[in-house]
Amino acid sequence: MSLQQTEAHPPIGLALIPIVLTLAILGVQIFYFGDFTPHIPLAIGIALTTIVGLMTGLKWDEIEKGAFHVIAVSFPAVSVLLLVGMIVGTWIAAGTVPTLIYYGLALLSPQMFLAAGMLLCSIVSLALGTSWGTVGTVGLALMGIGEGFGIPAYWTAAAVVSGAFFGDKISPLSDTTNLAPAVTDTNLFDHIRNMLPTTVPAMLIALVIYFAVGFNLGDGVPSFERIEAFKAALENSFNLSPWLMLPALLVVVLAVLKMPAIPSLFIGVLLASLLAIYVQGASIHDIFTYANYGYSVETGVEAMDKLMNRGGIQSMMWTISLILIALGFGGALERTGCLAAIISVLTKRVKSFAGVQTSAILTSVATNTVAGDPYLSIALPGRMFRPVYDRIGYSRLNLARATEEGGTIISPLIPWNAGGAFVITALGLSIGDGNLENLLYIPLSFACWLAPVFGILYAWAGWFSPKAEEVEELSGTAANA
Repeated sequence: MSLQQTEAHPPIGLALIPIVLTLAILGVQIFYFGDFTPHIPLAIGIALTTIVGLMTGLKWDEIEKGAFHVIAVSFPAVSVLLLVGMIVGTWIAAGTVPTLIYYGLALLSPQMFLAAGMLLCSIVSLALGTSWGTVGTVGLALMGIGEGFGIPAYWTAAAVVSGAFFGDKISPLSDTTNLAPAVTDTNLFDHIRNMLPTTVPAMLIALVIYFAVGFNLGDGVPSFERIEAFKAALENSFNLSPWLMLPALLVVVLAVLKMPAIPSLFIGVLLASLLAIYVQGASIHDIFTYANYGYSVETGVEAMDKLMNRGGIQSMMWTISLILIALGFGGALERTGCLAAIISVLTKRVKSFAGVQTSAILTSVATNTVAGDPYLSIALPGRMFRPVYDRIGYSRLNLARATEEGGTIISPLIPWNAGGAFVITALGLSIGDGNLENLLYIPLSFACWLAPVFGILYAWAGWFSPKAEEVEELSGTAANA
């Protein structure tokens, strides 16, 4: 077989080489050296993938174009990251985040905190249609409340992630929720309805666990002195008022009115900037500084200073650089046909619906892990598995759900993925500083990994797995009604 003939799909052994070697190098960096900076291993992965591409007859320009195409597609997400950095800096300066933390400490109890936090993030993310926007705003405030209650950061982060990515998954405003049916050529609202059988049980189980854990953690937690110290530090450092929550409310209202995420978030930045100037006494130059470099304050309480001294565009650059490199790696793998070769082997070997559904979910998870991009983990398996579902007579709604379960809600659980890198940065988990215990948020984000587990169980049991003719009959009935 000529090199030109193997261009689209290199042999499976060759296709696996850059993936296996990159993951091995990544493992050495993280677990042997104890250094959570995946950038260079992923950059080496691009080089390894390029070598494979050149061996199969591709030219450098073609590989480069494939990598840059995926990076270019990510620019809207990168823009959201930049805006979230600005939001964090200006919302702290305006007193919005401090006000949310202050009233949260006053109104919530440590026992109810995790469950209530998850529900709050679910509602906000459902309304906004963005898990990242929810994590960077409400999630940040919840991290402060949890710190005040003495709850470990990884537990709070887990509740935030479970809620935020649940809302993102079933929100009709979410980009990933729209991407999955677009790739599989299914109806958006049929897709959302078809996700409920896995999403709702996962959320209910997570809610019960967080409720139970909250009572156990809360047994010795509510240090009155600690909470009062936090509240006093906030009162002494900021002018607090319920009116300062207006930026958060405005962003939610704009989302409900279906304004796009980027202008909605920017309007939130502008309103917070005005409040910082007229309520907190900041200057225009201060606002520019907070938006770019983040907010800085000394409250006299070290834990509170760690929460308040953050934000700004520059705080997102570590995450953005990681995302760009990871997406470049994913784009190179896609252009060289390495990912397609592996998926092709899977689609040829699985015959039963249960096997196909399980393979689609796990392929999305694997693409998330290797390529670091939730969008690619939906788009690539969605394209590759479409004819398989048509061949076995099952609705593509099953495929759309599989890609969401392995793509959207698994992305925050992979630290070098775009979603995971953002969560770690936005919530201040300080993994790069050696606080590896905060990675415990991954197994504790119950709603995120339980949904694909339910999806696999349903596939093998034959539950909630519509066949193609069933969906066609329902569509015909609805059209004739």
